[in-house]
Amino acid sequence: MRERAVSGTSEGPAPAADLDRPVVTESEIETPPRTEPPARPPYRSVFTAAPLAMAVVDREGMVVSANDSLGALLGSAPDELAGAVAADLVDLTSDARTWHAYREVLRGRQSRLRCTRRLKHPDGHSLWVQVTVAPLPAEDRAVLLSVADISSRRELQARLRHLQMHDPVTRLPNRTLFFERLSAALEAESYEQSGTGRIGLCYLDLDGFKAINDTLGHRVGDRLLAAVAERLTRCADEAGHSRPSTPLVARLGGDEFALLVEDSTGTEQLAELAESVLEAIQDPFDISGQRLSVSASIGVVERHAAGTTPTALMQAADTTLYWAKADGKSRWTLFDPERNAHRMTRQALASTLRPAIDRGEFQLEYQPLVGMEDDRLHGVEALIRWNHPQFGVLTPNRFIGLAEEDGSIVPLGRWVLRTACGQARRWQLDHPDEPPIFVSVNVAVRQVWDSDLVADVAETLAETGLAPHLLQLELTESAVMGSAGRPLQALTALSDMGVRIAIDDFGTGYSNLAYLSRLPVSALKLDGTFVRGFQYDDRDTSTRPNPADEVVVEAMIQLAHRLGLTVTAECVETSAQATRLRRIGCDTGQGWLYSRPVPPDRISELLGTPGVQAGVGNP
Repeated sequence: MRERAVSGTSEGPAPAADLDRPVVTESEIETPPRTEPPARPPYRSVFTAAPLAMAVVDREGMVVSANDSLGALLGSAPDELAGAVAADLVDLTSDARTWHAYREVLRGRQSRLRCTRRLKHPDGHSLWVQVTVAPLPAEDRAVLLSVADISSRRELQARLRHLQMHDPVTRLPNRTLFFERLSAALEAESYEQSGTGRIGLCYLDLDGFKAINDTLGHRVGDRLLAAVAERLTRCADEAGHSRPSTPLVARLGGDEFALLVEDSTGTEQLAELAESVLEAIQDPFDISGQRLSVSASIGVVERHAAGTTPTALMQAADTTLYWAKADGKSRWTLFDPERNAHRMTRQALASTLRPAIDRGEFQLEYQPLVGMEDDRLHGVEALIRWNHPQFGVLTPNRFIGLAEEDGSIVPLGRWVLRTACGQARRWQLDHPDEPPIFVSVNVAVRQVWDSDLVADVAETLAETGLAPHLLQLELTESAVMGSAGRPLQALTALSDMGVRIAIDDFGTGYSNLAYLSRLPVSALKLDGTFVRGFQYDDRDTSTRPNPADEVVVEAMIQLAHRLGLTVTAECVETSAQATRLRRIGCDTGQGWLYSRPVPPDRISELLGTPGVQAGVGNP
């Protein structure tokens, strides 16, 4: 039997059961290293040495501990801050929203709060800080309050904002800051709790500045603007001396300035301010050794702040400034709602005039021209009306001027000519036993210049079958008396065609009577201002006018007859007028005595009647 070497102890051989196990000596046994619990990070050291001001606050909002940086920031020793109410230290209770958010963080319902606060240091200076509140681990049952001094950043932001919000030439608030202030002033909370609830604005533009800027250069122009700004600021300071607030002076761009009056007391205050500005600017300026003079036009608006928007206020101011310039410059003008409504209506009419022709919104009415001797209907004047879908029936004085300005008078004039001639021809065909009546159509000078009036008339007469002598074209005295070149050639061609030419509103201009004899004119229509002087009653001696009125009219009628012209008197309203006009030789009359302008069917009723008198043709 083979022997097995055994390594054992002095106590004898190993038990049989352990014979096959490897033998490990004591020196071979490796004891695992002992695991000590890890040391907590040195939070306290970090908290104490950190340059960021911090404090640990318990869930009740009390400071547990504060570091040296927070103490230095607040001007107190860190130990003195322990036990203080954290919200009071950094002003978290000044507004409800921040206070609510802070309490939510303390209760664990919100993860973080960050806000900016302005604090008062014990030594008297103010500082801006950014406060952050964030929860610590749950087992700490506390939050970390950190406070960062951002005063330098705020100061830089303020300087940048000032540069952004102020004009570099005049140092005044610029357009951006002006509208910011204006918008804030028109917010309900700004005027409902205090003040007058009104707002005023002086919007001014320099008269003559462009000429100075163009001739003397931008450098001189900029210095002039800066000098104007100084005077405006002085006016604002004087205006605000005895009032709660000083008007804001701003440069809106170019040579446009604005003075915003919050809590104004009425138009009188704005008028006084505008007057002082005009007076201040009218004094000459000494710029770079040159004596410069400018004036200003000012649009003044004053109204309740409620219901007003910045856009509406500026539109009103801009419109009023335009009025001030149109009225002669170097003045201030107060916003007039009625005048503005008329302007808005005018714009609305101008924008829809051309389409209205295509939509058939126009119609003609006719006013009789009655013979003074026989009281019979000799002719009619065609008068256009606009059946506007928004403004109702409009008379020519509301839109003819607009049509002349934008050129739509040409297509509109063609429509009137065709319609009137066609109607005159229908009356002739419907009443073959009656002497045909002529139709008188008003013609604007622009129709002569911008269209071939002769061709239009010839084409219309050919289409309608109306004889040329039954068409009369009326032009105003100012247009006819200065006719030369193309207009005179057109009038001559029309007269040679057989068309009657009449001068409307005769006597209102400066007539060259010698020139009148050389014009192709066949009739004069006396302006109504002459005829109104005949309205007195023979029985009422207290109303007798100067006899010279009748003498002047009689002289004009005699002159016209000497030149082979007929005379129509406009605005005949009484029988006394008609009697005197008949006595001095007037040929025909037109006015409410005979009829107002009426639709075509009413003219048909007058045809064949023995006399058109005492309002027979009135509706």
